[in-house]
Amino acid sequence: MPVRPNLSDRYQNILRATIQHYIATAEPVGSKTLLEEYKFRISSATIRNALGKLEKEGLLYQPHTSSGRVPSDWGYRLYVDELLTPNDRVGKKIEQFLDRDIQARSWSFEALLQRATHLLASLSGYIAIVTLPHTRTDTLRHLQLVRVSDRQLMLIIVTDSLQTRSILLETPPTTAGDSEDWQEEELQILSNFLNENLKGYSLADLAALDWNEIDRQFARYTRFLKQLIREVSTRLQSSYTPSLLVHGVSEVIRQPEFSQQPQVQMLLHLLEDEQDRLFPLIFEFPDLDKSDKRVKISIGSENPLESMRPCTLISAVYKQGEIPVGSVGVIGPTRMLYENTIPLVESTADFLTETISK
Repeated sequence: MPVRPNLSDRYQNILRATIQHYIATAEPVGSKTLLEEYKFRISSATIRNALGKLEKEGLLYQPHTSSGRVPSDWGYRLYVDELLTPNDRVGKKIEQFLDRDIQARSWSFEALLQRATHLLASLSGYIAIVTLPHTRTDTLRHLQLVRVSDRQLMLIIVTDSLQTRSILLETPPTTAGDSEDWQEEELQILSNFLNENLKGYSLADLAALDWNEIDRQFARYTRFLKQLIREVSTRLQSSYTPSLLVHGVSEVIRQPEFSQQPQVQMLLHLLEDEQDRLFPLIFEFPDLDKSDKRVKISIGSENPLESMRPCTLISAVYKQGEIPVGSVGVIGPTRMLYENTIPLVESTADFLTETISK
């Protein structure tokens, strides 16, 4: 990322006006337009010089030699981080709509998520994506170790949502002379131990187990049990298939940024056929929100997927208590109305957190 320039108030105002005008019109912005529409009390020549400096800083560029300027991804980044003022009124608006829906006599959380996706797309004018609450916070209900072969075991897991998973593991080493019957008994003892000590735990809890509290009679199994718990967490997380609610695609593909057919096809392919690649951009588990910012914003080239390069993704997680369980996101062109979209995403995530935590 380039070194952030130290802009004077004048240059900040000119950059802000240029970006706001381009967002509104999708047309390159020249000094004459800025002078007429934004009432700058400076000459057109001074504005042209300022635009030239902003271009040298990498914040603007000219699509053609004789055209006006267009914001770069870096220009949008500086604008989002330092120059815009969020319109909190639109955030309150979506909260009012959702709260009204909850007051209805019959509703489910999934129906609320569907409604939130529709409202978010409608109010923003972009693609709205909301993930269903994932199952990684399901608690363990029953565990059973079963012998598959001399060298392999299968761990069968049942969660409180009655989902069943099976994980294949290597057989722990045994003492010479042990019989197969004795090993079966050992597996049953281990199964009983797992149920007694892990029942009711979520995957997030497993990493925090205090192994010093394990009964001494199971000390010989400690190493294997640690390996088993790591396998359970890794396998279940890697096998998780996200469920995404998507709305608003037809509106976005009418934007001039998507006038080229290949760009539209790439975006549609991502939304329809590659949701497993899209999901980590919206929601990652468990290392979420390493920064203090509640909303994550990825602009243009900051997105790792090529199909997302013409786009900005704004997302925020919603939680059940303190545990992140899903995410709210909006995808639109980099020429996005950030002042409205950021508070819309943030308010929707906050509302879902409050609702699911009750």
